Amino acid sequence: MAKKKTNTEPNPKKSKKDIPVGVVGSGSFATAIVKMLVENCKTVHWCVRNEYVKGAIEQRGHNPTYLTAVNFNLKNLKLTTDINELVSACEVIVLATPSIYLSDTMDKMTCDYKDKMFVSAIKGIIPKVNDVVAHYLKEEFKIGFRNQAVIAGPCHAEEVAMERLSYLTVATVEEESSRKLVDIFNSDFIKMHSSKDILGNEYSAILKNIFAIGAGIASGLGYGDNFTAVFVSNASREMETFLESIYEAPRDVNESAYLGDLLVTAYSLFSRNRNLGNLIGKGYTVKSAIQSMNMVAEGYYAADSIYKTSKEKGLQLPIIDTIYSILYEGKNAEKQFKKLTTKLD
Repeated sequence: MAKKKTNTEPNPKKSKKDIPVGVVGSGSFATAIVKMLVENCKTVHWCVRNEYVKGAIEQRGHNPTYLTAVNFNLKNLKLTTDINELVSACEVIVLATPSIYLSDTMDKMTCDYKDKMFVSAIKGIIPKVNDVVAHYLKEEFKIGFRNQAVIAGPCHAEEVAMERLSYLTVATVEEESSRKLVDIFNSDFIKMHSSKDILGNEYSAILKNIFAIGAGIASGLGYGDNFTAVFVSNASREMETFLESIYEAPRDVNESAYLGDLLVTAYSLFSRNRNLGNLIGKGYTVKSAIQSMNMVAEGYYAADSIYKTSKEKGLQLPIIDTIYSILYEGKNAEKQFKKLTTKLD
């Protein structure tokens, strides 16, 4: 049987949804999400970083910095640099900024956001509160879990840009919210699944970035596929241990949103976290490796918080401990990984 093509033109008979939806952020994943949404929605509101980015998109029809090959029909977009304008106009708001910039963006929100659905596509810790997005929205803005959702992978923005078949999981509390989000994201090249594990999906997305840094370090040091397979297997078990300590739920970490996302982030050359680790393994200092990248590697910022949380809970997580020691204690990567090899099985 011939394989179904996934890089196809949208079905002209398919009616687009009239759900007011917006995206906050102008990086690669935000751009990929806008591409997903314009497949199904009549209009997508897009809050970008500044007037330069807004003007460039309006003039050229594509993001000037990220996923520049993705061209948008400007009739389907409403661009702004004002989060209040976007939130006021939308029913569903997708947050897709790097975690380190989210509080600066959200602090500008003064409009009424009651009954809006906030969807986090962010895979990092919010430095301002040293916590995940779900808790940040609940504590700082009184946005309850019923008005929140989390998007989990495995899904690289670069492959979305090429319309390669990708799978996403959306975690929500209520079935109605899940159905709405699945409906507006599903397309010929995006297949959606649902979950109720909001915190588990969010924390697993954070953890896999840290583990991907470790996989990159191993690659930079010259370890091969055999070691990486063992490393990822152990990382999956550490993920399960951490998730159960944070929030017990009937989850299966072998599902795509957990293990699948870990695998693609640990192995793919598109992975910015793996690339950061690879530079460190090759001898770059942590600071110089970060400075050489033009995108944020969320795993670096998350490693500090996750390590401290694991210590508070008395967890034995040798991979997390090793990566933290390299990133934040200045330990030698080669020596630390040699010690780690004795703790993996």
